[in-house]
Amino acid sequence: MAAAKGSGSSEVALFLDMLMAERGAAAHTIDAYTLDLSEFLAFLASKGASAATATADHLRAFLVALSRKGLAPSSRARKLSAIRQFFRFLLAEGLRADDPSSAVDSPKLGRPLPKILSLAEVETLLATAAQGAEIAADGAPRLRALRLNALLETVYATGMRVSELLGLPRKVLSTDDRVLTIKGKGGRERLVPLNDAARAALAAHLAARDGEGKRSSPWLFPSLDGREHLTRQRFGQELKALATAAGIEPARVSPHVLRHAFASHLLERGADLRTVQQLLGHADISTTQIYTHVIEERLRRLVEQHHPLAQAHLIKRR
Repeated sequence: MAAAKGSGSSEVALFLDMLMAERGAAAHTIDAYTLDLSEFLAFLASKGASAATATADHLRAFLVALSRKGLAPSSRARKLSAIRQFFRFLLAEGLRADDPSSAVDSPKLGRPLPKILSLAEVETLLATAAQGAEIAADGAPRLRALRLNALLETVYATGMRVSELLGLPRKVLSTDDRVLTIKGKGGRERLVPLNDAARAALAAHLAARDGEGKRSSPWLFPSLDGREHLTRQRFGQELKALATAAGIEPARVSPHVLRHAFASHLLERGADLRTVQQLLGHADISTTQIYTHVIEERLRRLVEQHHPLAQAHLIKRR
């Protein structure tokens, strides 16, 4: 391992020794710190500064330079994290009287937009599942096809997490099959309505299972032998196979993607964020705000369609 060169290299060497001795840092971690800190020290040297004289403005300028090179926010944040730890070490060891990194904000990473399917793609999946249930051979193939159809209709109708969906007890339908009581994270309960298509698919799934004389099971979506509920791995496999049959790239389809589709399609059609938060079982509205891009697009279309000045502008362009 080569120590960082230039002004500040001795401080970096001490810092790296501490990482290895006190934190047991792995070799690849030390190499990553060495590269990041060497790059930072070289930048400081180009500005006539060093680790001992660097200011918060130097750090900000370094981050700007990284951004101009096209470095992703996550990579810039990782480099800044290494620099922060370095300056905290210098402060703790009495090699600096302050920590300039404490006044520097981390790059905003943003939150990746959820993967979703279009309404047409979801309709194709649902239609393919329903057709599969109709043409499946009697016995186990038909039971699997009906179960998959019921699973698909239910997850898209409710937006449930896959763990909530597969863990549903059969008795959840005993009080009122129009509404499901779901126990989510932290034991919090919420009510989610079932549409007619989901109710019909569930009824067909349960009737077929009872008609086959299968072992009584406490689960709404049991394995074929009824001993356990269907596993998420098996559900995922069946969903991928269904996507292939529907002509959709399997990598784009998962139970979580269907949950996202449920939320996005509701918002596209005018549902408010608070309602979607409650249906998804999010404890904090900030979690649901990953869907705000859907609301923004809907509002943009509304303005274009109904605002008189927007209409006038569109007429002029014709």
